[in-house]
Amino acid sequence: MTVHAPVVLDVTGTALDAADRRRLRHPLVGGLILFARNWVDRRALTTLVAEAKSLRPDLLVCVDHEGGRVQRFRSDGFTAIAPMGALGELWMKDALAATDAATAAGHVLASELRACGVDLAFTPVLDLDHGTSQVIGDRAFHRDPRVVAILAKSLMHGLLRAGMANCGKHFPGHGFAAADSHVALPVDRRSLKALLADDARPYEWLSTSLMAVMPGHVVYPKVDRWPAGFSKRWLQEILRARLGFTGAVFSDDLDMAAARRIDGREISHAEAAMLALGAGCDLVLLCNQSPRQGGAALDAMLDGLEEAAEHGHWQPDPDSEARRLALLPQTPPLAWDDLMHDPVYQHALERLP
Repeated sequence: MTVHAPVVLDVTGTALDAADRRRLRHPLVGGLILFARNWVDRRALTTLVAEAKSLRPDLLVCVDHEGGRVQRFRSDGFTAIAPMGALGELWMKDALAATDAATAAGHVLASELRACGVDLAFTPVLDLDHGTSQVIGDRAFHRDPRVVAILAKSLMHGLLRAGMANCGKHFPGHGFAAADSHVALPVDRRSLKALLADDARPYEWLSTSLMAVMPGHVVYPKVDRWPAGFSKRWLQEILRARLGFTGAVFSDDLDMAAARRIDGREISHAEAAMLALGAGCDLVLLCNQSPRQGGAALDAMLDGLEEAAEHGHWQPDPDSEARRLALLPQTPPLAWDDLMHDPVYQHALERLP
């Protein structure tokens, strides 16, 4: 009997098809990640999520929904959240107003998602704005790790008020490396001492607040030859043992170019998943595969993990499963119509930057 459902996958469109339903019932599937292609309006989204959860009541439904250019749902009542860099700009004018606005942003973002059945947004971004990474850019709060930590904690307070967990990303920091890990392998040649003193500091300062962390597909050759998301040194020795993190670790998308070429060779999604799980990830994401070739890559990864477990090459981890379940909301959400009349939500809307 499987005691660990580590796979987070996507579905094809705005309603579940037979293949989606089959995969969501798979015992290794513990999460669903939504994208803009799954959106037409609130009613359809709520129906899709409700059906998915009817198949798997403990399914963790996730979305990249940070604000700014990374916000999957933007119409039919969803509030356009400013990029996190706007909160950093406000900090430079009025620091305390910025912390209040960050809490408001977290509360609005989480309340609207939860009203549609979504459990977790992959936020906050803890990367520092070094001005070199186009893929991060204004997704970062600020250059100063102290400001990032305070604004992120404020945003997480807003998430918590709406009953949502959090996920800091991209450990130990993606803001210095220029390459985009979606299409290339970023390399950051700084020392461990330099990284821990700067980009990784928010993870240390938020070690009792963060409920989940997503490492980046970035190589730090002075620390380890493996990208952080495949590195036991980064995930087990540094994140858990040194920084004291006790929550869930998600891989970044295993279809990204930086995750598919390891040690100079192309690896399969199943190999990437086993490397990530073996390094210390609790959950692995494989995104944007269901519309391609009937979702063959998803089926191949699930089959590969099953076969690996049967032959003892990978073992399900009950501790990882407990960390996954801890991310599920513990309180019922407000329905959308009730949310629109909720004074806490309405006040939060007024405090957005």
